[in-house]
Amino acid sequence: MEILLQIVLLAVGFLMLVKGADWFVDGSAGIADRFGVPQLVIGLTIVAMGTSAPEAAVSITAALKGSADITIGNVVGSNILNILVILGLTSVIIATAVAKSTIRIEIPYMILITFVLLGLGYTGNEVSRLEGVVLWIFFLVYLGYLFMMAKKNKEEVTEESKEMPMWKLFIAAVVGLILVVWGSDVTVDAATAIAKYAGLSERFIGLTIVALGTSLPELFTSVSAAMKGKADIAIGNIVGSNIFNILFVVGTAAVITPVVFMPNFVIDMTIAILAGVLLFLCVLKTKKLTRPAGIFMLVCYAGYFVYLLNS
Repeated sequence: MEILLQIVLLAVGFLMLVKGADWFVDGSAGIADRFGVPQLVIGLTIVAMGTSAPEAAVSITAALKGSADITIGNVVGSNILNILVILGLTSVIIATAVAKSTIRIEIPYMILITFVLLGLGYTGNEVSRLEGVVLWIFFLVYLGYLFMMAKKNKEEVTEESKEMPMWKLFIAAVVGLILVVWGSDVTVDAATAIAKYAGLSERFIGLTIVALGTSLPELFTSVSAAMKGKADIAIGNIVGSNIFNILFVVGTAAVITPVVFMPNFVIDMTIAILAGVLLFLCVLKTKKLTRPAGIFMLVCYAGYFVYLLNS
């Protein structure tokens, strides 16, 4: 009887994710259009930070409870999965265009701050409070850049965006975000219970179900955005989410308490950097993330996953 309940909860969780992502993208895109804010900026800020809520909640709560050692693993693991799996799956479903500024500035910045985090952690086997402040400075620089880009690239309000009242767009975005985050939690809990019932190990569950679970908001939001033709939100969501994870999540956790940086994180951080470089190379010439590139990304993650299982 218990297993049937978990299966029902799993289905409910996925339904919440699908509908939540749908409303969240429509609401966010509508609000952006109403104020003339570029879709890319919304993708890099509100959507990215919103879908990163599970990672932020897990890492910052862990720091408050004195378990900051899980922060780096949670963030770096999520960032690798975001690029190789989320963008991989998204581009397999539909080829996704990439904005010029994302190729020239945001992706390189994401790679740069991953290098910075690796350097900060490797030198002292932890990210100290002062280094957390350094990450926050990088975050404020990033927000300043987004503000300038929004001001410079202000778009004309379309007639389509005027059809739905602002309050409805706002409610759609907020309710959508709540459903996405809540649906992620329900899905992870149900899937974990089913996996335990099936006799799968805690380690396997942690490396697969929980890791993917905290990235489900990014997955459903990016796929939904890409299928709606909102490519800037789809790619911006992932790039912005990865930047947010490192600068805000790790930075905030480190300011609360020094974050432990274990030696094996060097390999994971290197994989995260290589994933960012791979994304950059895949979109540099074509200005889009194609299906073959997506398949290659998924293959790369499969290789990384095999390494994790044998490490």
